[in-house]
Amino acid sequence: MSVVTVSPKFQVVIPLAIREAMGLKPGQKVQALRYQNRIEFIPVRSMRSMRGFLKGIDTDVPRDGDRV
Repeated sequence: MSVVTVSPKFQVVIPLAIREAMGLKPGQKVQALRYQNRIEFIPVRSMRSMRGFLKGIDTDVPRDGDRV
């Protein structure tokens, strides 16, 4: 776990190890959420970068015989 300091302008620097692990780039947008008693940053991904992320997922859905 990394500890960061909030600047007088309420800015924080995301540690290098976390930036690299998450693939964050300068200027990339992140969504800031308050969840219970913490702050979470979620990277905003473009629809283009999401293409194929479900590749190989099982799309077979069991259906009732009378619903086919």
